[in-house]
Amino acid sequence: MFSSCCCSRARVVLVFVLCSVTIFRVSDATKIGKGYSLISIEEASNGGLIGHLQVKQKNNIYGPDIPYLQLFVKHENDDRLRIHITDAENSRWEVPYNMLPREQPPALKKTIGKSREIPLTSSEVSGSELIFSYTSDPFGFAVKRKSNGQTLFNSSADGSDPFGNLVFKDQYLEISTKLPNDASLYGLGENTQPHGIKLKPNDPYTLYTADNSAINLNTNLYGSHPVYMDLRNVNGQASAHAVLLLNSNGMDVFYRGNYLTYKIIGGVLDFYFFSGPTPLTVVDQYTQFVGRPAPMPYWSLGFHQCRWGYRNVSITEAVVENYKKAKIPLDVIWNDDDHMDAAKDFTLDPINFPRPKLLTFLEKVHSRGMKYIVLIDPGIAVNSSYGVYQRGMASDVFIKYEDKPLLAQVWPGPVYFPDFLNPKTVKWWTDEIKRFHKLVPVDGLWIDMNEVSNFCSGLCTIPKDRPCPGSGPGWECCLDCKNITKTRWDDPPYKINVSAITGTQLPLGFKTIATSAVHYNGVLEYNAHSLYGFSHAIATHEALQGLEGKRPFVLTRSTFVGSGKYAAHWTGDNKGTWADLKYSISTMLNFGIFGIPMVGSDICGFYPQPTEELCNRWIELGAFYPFSRDHANFYSPSQELYVWDSVAKSARNALGMRYKLLPYLYTLSYEAHTSGAPIARPIFFSFPNFTRGYGLSTQFLLGSSLMVSPVLKKGTSKVKVLFPPGTWYSLFDMMQTVLSKGEHYLTLDAPLHVINVHIYQNTILPMQQGGLTSKEARKTPFNLVVTFPAGAAEEKAKGKLFLDNDELPEMKLGNGYSTYIDFYATVSQKMVKLWSVVQEGKFALEKGLIIDRVSVLGLEEMGGELSIEVDGNPLSNFSDVEFNGSEQYYLEKLEGREKRKSMVVEVKGMKLPVGKNFAMSWKMGISG
Repeated sequence: MFSSCCCSRARVVLVFVLCSVTIFRVSDATKIGKGYSLISIEEASNGGLIGHLQVKQKNNIYGPDIPYLQLFVKHENDDRLRIHITDAENSRWEVPYNMLPREQPPALKKTIGKSREIPLTSSEVSGSELIFSYTSDPFGFAVKRKSNGQTLFNSSADGSDPFGNLVFKDQYLEISTKLPNDASLYGLGENTQPHGIKLKPNDPYTLYTADNSAINLNTNLYGSHPVYMDLRNVNGQASAHAVLLLNSNGMDVFYRGNYLTYKIIGGVLDFYFFSGPTPLTVVDQYTQFVGRPAPMPYWSLGFHQCRWGYRNVSITEAVVENYKKAKIPLDVIWNDDDHMDAAKDFTLDPINFPRPKLLTFLEKVHSRGMKYIVLIDPGIAVNSSYGVYQRGMASDVFIKYEDKPLLAQVWPGPVYFPDFLNPKTVKWWTDEIKRFHKLVPVDGLWIDMNEVSNFCSGLCTIPKDRPCPGSGPGWECCLDCKNITKTRWDDPPYKINVSAITGTQLPLGFKTIATSAVHYNGVLEYNAHSLYGFSHAIATHEALQGLEGKRPFVLTRSTFVGSGKYAAHWTGDNKGTWADLKYSISTMLNFGIFGIPMVGSDICGFYPQPTEELCNRWIELGAFYPFSRDHANFYSPSQELYVWDSVAKSARNALGMRYKLLPYLYTLSYEAHTSGAPIARPIFFSFPNFTRGYGLSTQFLLGSSLMVSPVLKKGTSKVKVLFPPGTWYSLFDMMQTVLSKGEHYLTLDAPLHVINVHIYQNTILPMQQGGLTSKEARKTPFNLVVTFPAGAAEEKAKGKLFLDNDELPEMKLGNGYSTYIDFYATVSQKMVKLWSVVQEGKFALEKGLIIDRVSVLGLEEMGGELSIEVDGNPLSNFSDVEFNGSEQYYLEKLEGREKRKSMVVEVKGMKLPVGKNFAMSWKMGISG
């Protein structure tokens, strides 16, 4: 197929029709075979079920059927069910158990077919919440929810269904599930979804990692995440669950609204079902299995500036100084490959980045509490005088083809790719990072191009008659290459919808590693391809953690199931357009569901230069991405936030608020690490019964109760916002109150320098006073914002705060270097009470952190007779304490019972130590 369809990008458009015809020999609706029959099933020794299946009628569509299959079913805990199906007689490729730890299924039996007894008396096995059931002939299974009887997954097909029964061949696996028409599905990434976060029936969902930029819609991009969340609302009651197919092979997923079909080109069927029932508990259960998100250093939540094209130390230094001069917060300065000597990893350009000058610059950066990060690609330049290459060859760490390292090309020219499935490679990579860190004390690493990206295709050699790289663009292939079509791995019988920029379907090995190349222990690239970025992140995280015992920061482009345990992610090469601004929200929210909460898009777009208006709106939105970074292309003009005065003003406003919110964001980061909870969340996470929010992709939540509503259209100073039912208060103007029934959109003012951010009722939000760096901001006094429903008479509010020494590799309580506080507030019988419950206050006390101000929103009246206690002892000195109130206003005209008085009452000047329990109260209705 490779030779006839896609030899070069220049030919792709010309052969589009031919490719389309050859690839879809069988449409996605064609039924293949008669499925399998269950011939035995019994209880397994480890507490699950083990059964065997026999194919009913053999055929050769996409290859011969595997005659016997082994079924393994186990309720692994109260909320997780596993269903594993593989060849009963021969071992098959699976995601390595050391990469993603999990229980091994029972060993294969070699006596299949002799026993046809089915000892189980019931075809249904119940766990705490999930029920597994099956039909024997043809075999199909269903997963039901015990609490409400809903069928969550049903693979059985009858003649009236548009899909067929189970198909299991060596290079083609197919299984389907029925779905209710009103189910809302999310996930199946990474792709740029133009219709928003909710999956749209009949859109393509192909999973196979590729260096396709994020500007390409409905296309397989940098990551592979074969998991979806299913949210259903029956009679006003919502419930959510998730389905993970743990398989690293390429696959197409056809979602048709009332059913979903997987078509996979290898591996096994290894399903995990997570019962929920809320979206938040689904992600908790999912990350408990795939790995909790990595702990992030505090500074990583600050603002980052990068560009491909900071050509020397002086230019990089000038960027830092210009941010300081413009009074725009900045925590981290980045260098793309500009710092390298001829684009070679772990080197410095001796002319533009001489080590003495770079170290002097870093000393200044570090003295301000700022950080420095550089890019490292996986491709190692083939250069006999290059130490990294020499040591790699000596340790035999590279991916091979026919027992020789496979030659590829990226930015340095000819390269070999390290094989991170090889333990020797991890050891070598760790050593190279240690060597580089001694050369340059970087604070984190950015790993890019790890899908893997290759500027060439096939089997290549270095040309003898011309230089490589030559004088042309660095991404043009300069090697001598020929197509590889020797094996069934190079040209599989079923062609997944792998796409390039043109939208044309392409061979699996196009512009990446040949699929018949070999990793450690004989593992084929065909099977392990989508794991490359995952294995790269694991090795890099391990290397950084071992440097100085500090908390690592790794940013990766390519991801897989479980990558969040090791790395943050940015969404790759986007475009400076209004459409890309909008798309960034959906991608960010998807990665929260995938267990990678530290995520963001290139602010203002990677290329070309955005308009001034767009960059204003993008920094307003990007200031509230979990990972907030401006990054631009080498060929674009400068777009740093200080370039335009108007953008600088918007940046000071939006980033100024972000830096005040850093304690809240860091607490969310702790919550993500301990429970998987996304930092940025779809609206339905907090409002699962609010069905109007199921597809809402123009607004999002930070945590449970902070809603961000950006302007996403050109030439407007208004924004339409859908408020879920309840009371909301503007974060930038706490006098502004919205009382919503959730029935319609409300049009809000949004001048050029304004983004609308609102706090929900019943919340206690910890804030500080901000600064130009996170180091500076985290030393300032705290302000607690307490929100009750407007005119509250009997209500509660709560919040939390986590503080620690973010240099430590672990993010946890109990080590003497962290403090956790629960905040509570009530209003009842005209009495307002606010108090804290501190765990391990020593760290906060040593840092001298204080609460200076409390703002309580939504009260009916002012009050007096203020009482404050610290650790049970009355505060005796009230001389510096101020107590005042102001009436809030409503954005909508309210009548009758809805019209109620609402006030902000503020207490400031208290100097309460964060590390001690405090309590304060006052009686409303008494003039202050």
